[in-house]
Amino acid sequence: MPYSGSYPHTCHLDSSLHWRTSLQTPYAQHHQAEQQKTVPENLPSPRDRYKLKYRQYEADMREEYKQYSERIAEKKKDHFQCPEASVKGTQLQDGHDDDLTALDEKALLQQCYISKPYTMRHSIRKSEAEDVAAERRKQAVVEQVMVDQLSRAVISDPEQSTRADVYKEAHGLLGFGTAPMRCRKRTLHETKIRTKSGLTENMLSNKLRFDSRIISRNGRDACRELIGFFFACDRSLTVYEFRQFGKNRTNALPFIQKGVYQHQCGQKKGKAYDLSDFYIGANLTFRSVDHNLPESCKQNPVLTLRVIGIDEAAVDFLKASSVEFKQECSKQVVDNSKVFKKIQGMLRETLSKRGVRVLTGLGKYFRNVDKNRNGFLSQADFKEALKVFHLEIPEGDFVSLWLILDDSKSDKVDFGEFTRAIFGEMNEYRKSFVRKAYMKLDFNKTGSVPMVDIRKCYCAKKHPLVLAGKATEEDIKSSFLETLGESCSNPNEVSYSEFEDYYEGLSIGIMDDEDFVNILRNPWGI
Repeated sequence: MPYSGSYPHTCHLDSSLHWRTSLQTPYAQHHQAEQQKTVPENLPSPRDRYKLKYRQYEADMREEYKQYSERIAEKKKDHFQCPEASVKGTQLQDGHDDDLTALDEKALLQQCYISKPYTMRHSIRKSEAEDVAAERRKQAVVEQVMVDQLSRAVISDPEQSTRADVYKEAHGLLGFGTAPMRCRKRTLHETKIRTKSGLTENMLSNKLRFDSRIISRNGRDACRELIGFFFACDRSLTVYEFRQFGKNRTNALPFIQKGVYQHQCGQKKGKAYDLSDFYIGANLTFRSVDHNLPESCKQNPVLTLRVIGIDEAAVDFLKASSVEFKQECSKQVVDNSKVFKKIQGMLRETLSKRGVRVLTGLGKYFRNVDKNRNGFLSQADFKEALKVFHLEIPEGDFVSLWLILDDSKSDKVDFGEFTRAIFGEMNEYRKSFVRKAYMKLDFNKTGSVPMVDIRKCYCAKKHPLVLAGKATEEDIKSSFLETLGESCSNPNEVSYSEFEDYYEGLSIGIMDDEDFVNILRNPWGI
């Protein structure tokens, strides 16, 4: 057949328009109908109460937007005041400071991330997902605690034993080879559903849930997810550890068994825990030998848990229903706090620019001096360390500080406790992001991260100097790795305590919590 310029089954371009339009007509009609929807005319007018709520909401939104605009304008103003040190390690562009070394200048480069915050949408979406996951974990632990405590309270109650068995066991009349009652099987019809001394769900419902972490230099222990419960009915408490095995398998395991415990340190030593002892930042102390703890936790005779979150609604309910609740703050505690604040105030200005170098250097110095590897050093060791790092504390203030810390009169103090006392520490909100970043790096929970993995995970794309074209990603990454490596005892890996000391030093010079969080979110993607 000879070639023809047109095919008999091919329609013209104009005819195809009708074909397309006919298919799209239902959607177009539906879309047009939606646009034509109006507000019904017969709606009742809003009440005064709702009008007042709307006006208040409108005023709040305007005030928040005003504050947000001022904050953004201030950050744009300070954008070029960021410590733009030449990445090769020379001096700051806004004037050289004789006290700053090249390492200080490179460490200050991390503070530039505060001028490049996360977008609001990204931040909200991420925080909402994290809140949902955290709530699921807490709910799983709550259910496990209720099951454990209710079943144990009923099944192990001595009242479950029959009177005949109790009499025989008391007088040694049980036959040879007969197992004691706690090991013998009990059939269902011999088991009482409710006993006089057994706990009930109503009694266990009056509980206070709190989140906690272990104060430890061991990364594996410091990153354990612990959820505790204080029961108002008998003033007992228990702590569970939430553990995840793979992606889908989770479990809640008892970390500290339910019981009535006393303070092991401080002004309340020997007193039982009550409701007033639970608040964010509180320390709960336990004797390590009294519990079935991991070996790494038993190295210190006292296990210290820090409360990092608390159920505020439960606190208010228990305070209202408790007649005996008293929020006591002794004069000794107030005086101790004044001593700490006075020393921290003297050292804060010194550490505002060189906090990273001093804190990481002190940590490395203490680890080298600690020959016994137990974390405790003498008064002479601490004085020598302060002299090496040019930190001046008047002798009278040092004596007062030592009397507070050395409550056991052993002339030995844990160097982590000493560091927290003289420098203070970042709040739990900031600390949670430091732990989150480290847990992302140490996904196997070994307690240390190879430097190679840190190099792979650190991202400098959002650094302002990189965005402005004044430095490359490799320059920023190298400056970070160099300053972090200086604080490590082993240059090939980073422990949790070294990672925490680094960001503790950065935190001293940053006043706003969200600015500090941006320093962690931008390079680590958390």
